[in-house]
Amino acid sequence: DPQQTELATASKRKLRRFIVIDEVVDKLYGSKVRKYFEENNVQHKILALPTTEETKSMDLVLNILHEVQSFSLDRRTEPIIAIGGGVCLDIVGLAASLYRRRTPYIRVPTTLLSYVDASVGAKNGVNFLQCKNKLGGYTPPVASFLDRSFLQSIPRRHISNGLGEILKMALMKHKGLFDLLKNHGKYLLDTKFQSCNGFAHHGDAALQTTRIAIETMLEELAPNLWEDDLDRLVDFGHLISPELEMRVLPSLMHGEAVNIDMAFMTYVAHARGLLAAEDKEQILQCMRGLELPVWHSGCSWALIQRALRERLKHSGGQLRMPLPTGLGVADIFNDTSEETLERAYKLWVKD
Repeated sequence: DPQQTELATASKRKLRRFIVIDEVVDKLYGSKVRKYFEENNVQHKILALPTTEETKSMDLVLNILHEVQSFSLDRRTEPIIAIGGGVCLDIVGLAASLYRRRTPYIRVPTTLLSYVDASVGAKNGVNFLQCKNKLGGYTPPVASFLDRSFLQSIPRRHISNGLGEILKMALMKHKGLFDLLKNHGKYLLDTKFQSCNGFAHHGDAALQTTRIAIETMLEELAPNLWEDDLDRLVDFGHLISPELEMRVLPSLMHGEAVNIDMAFMTYVAHARGLLAAEDKEQILQCMRGLELPVWHSGCSWALIQRALRERLKHSGGQLRMPLPTGLGVADIFNDTSEETLERAYKLWVKD
């Protein structure tokens, strides 16, 4: 907004920013962040915190809010900046939404998962009573700043973890994205999504993959930002995974748990006759190529039943089960029988 820019630059008050940064990211990039604010003559406070699924709680939100209050932040002109993975962005988003009823905030994702998932949309939240994101709200950021250079310092497993959420969008909405992952998955893992010269045969697979993943996510989220419609293709991989992820913490990362859910649902789609055997095998082969787990011993039949009962409670009494009906096409189903689910589960475990 030009008027806001003029107001900010014309003011005699020094520019001020409050930044929450994940403590691991701070060790890697904290000095660069501090140098940036110093060179631009911005008074700043940087709060480095351990932001993991285990620490994703209201306690951490309140910790942030105590620091924000002591910084005397002006909510009209001084957005809070969150720099980190999805957990960091979620926690800061909730803190910002609570401070003086709503304070603007900016997301700067530093992992692949947060780049294509947490940076998009309006949701924020924390875990509560061992339930994933049980407390939260819908407060979109004023901006998300996307910089793939952060990804070069994250471990290979974290790249794979983010590929799980990208594969979700490919299977639900975009055959071209699925083909990109199938053909360039190993290259994307090896290069950590950096755009490398001298790899012309890959094109700019990193840019194409992230752009399509974000665009397809936005296509799904934008018309239904507040989730008034509970029929959501983006829920694929999120029916069983919240229960599984919280149950086995910290052994599975979010994208890994989502992929295990997607693998099971691929078997459900095949058991229902929605998905040809060769398509099922292509999907599983792609998952393995992206170095994602396709099964976990913690995903018992009892856990699946419990997770689906929870799903019924919170989705208006219907399962609203997104299932692939081909590669890059999907639909939502409410009539999957327990017998079909159990048959799919037995085949999945056997394979």
